[in-house]
Amino acid sequence: MTTPAPHPTRPTPTPTTPDHLRTARRAAHLLALCTVPSGLWRLAMAAQLPVGYSAEVLRDVYAIPGWGVAYVVGLTVLQECAALLPLLLVTGRLRRPGPRTAVRAGRILAALLSLFCLSQAVLFFFVTPDGHLSPSGHTLFLLVYAPLLATGPLLWLTTRAYARQHRL
Repeated sequence: MTTPAPHPTRPTPTPTTPDHLRTARRAAHLLALCTVPSGLWRLAMAAQLPVGYSAEVLRDVYAIPGWGVAYVVGLTVLQECAALLPLLLVTGRLRRPGPRTAVRAGRILAALLSLFCLSQAVLFFFVTPDGHLSPSGHTLFLLVYAPLLATGPLLWLTTRAYARQHRL
């Protein structure tokens, strides 16, 4: 006895993902990627590669080599872990906080992160430009830190989509 072959004109049903879930996942992926350039720049700085600072500035101002390496690497690891949390949340791999708690925390963090990034941009561009950076290092710094300005809005989008998924 043979089993009948599927009819070629019948489409196989495909699971559909609501738009707000796709938006949340895309925003969470972008959020995780936004922190990579600045993290790589800091790791290059810790490895004493030329990122716009002279060896004397790295040694005297940032204590690299020395305890400054642990600080810069630790800051990078902390930033990357924090950037991966929304991705774990929207993919369902992080189930510890309840949906209401996650949405409240996400909204507060999105607001704080947006304000912090905006204040850092204002300080960097208008108030206290770093006198230790070379002109090419300044340009490189702007390129690698510019994506961080998108982290607040992306976290807001992720939180909003997550809240919509749970009807909060």
